[in-house]
Amino acid sequence: MNMMTKATMLLLVLGTAACTNPDRLGGAAGAGGAGAGAGVDGGLAGSASDPTSPAYFSQAIGDRVLFAVDTSTLTPEGQRILDGQVQWLLTNADYRAVVEGHADEQGTREYNLALGARRANAVREYLVSRGVPSSRLEVISYGKLRPIEVCSNEACYAKNRRAVTVLSFSAMTS
Repeated sequence: MNMMTKATMLLLVLGTAACTNPDRLGGAAGAGGAGAGAGVDGGLAGSASDPTSPAYFSQAIGDRVLFAVDTSTLTPEGQRILDGQVQWLLTNADYRAVVEGHADEQGTREYNLALGARRANAVREYLVSRGVPSSRLEVISYGKLRPIEVCSNEACYAKNRRAVTVLSFSAMTS
């Protein structure tokens, strides 16, 4: 082996070894789970186990509600998810949200943009009716332009008929 190859291999080995020991910096995080970088209730800040993080919002609360064919009426399951979003948004006042409305690929582009807008507005109106300030919410419709499933069957269509609440951090000033 030439000198450059040996140096590269040595750096790879050292780099890999440094990544294998999570306690290599003194064990602060291992002491009761409340070390540097720990979030509320011991969850790692910003992780899905930190109840103040967008990852927690998406995974534990739920960032999307689904709709039936050709409707913008919230289902009981959708309302349950939105009730969780309301509580999270009221507790975490430094976040704003954009509600994205989506539709399946059936129908015209124009029709689906309008349907996506109705779905996003239904979610926004529900959140506002439960106490989330309207100034923290925006809506946008993508219609059928951003599917999460691409195929021509009902299972795919059902996943694409949705409204998604996307968070953004913005220090709110009073």
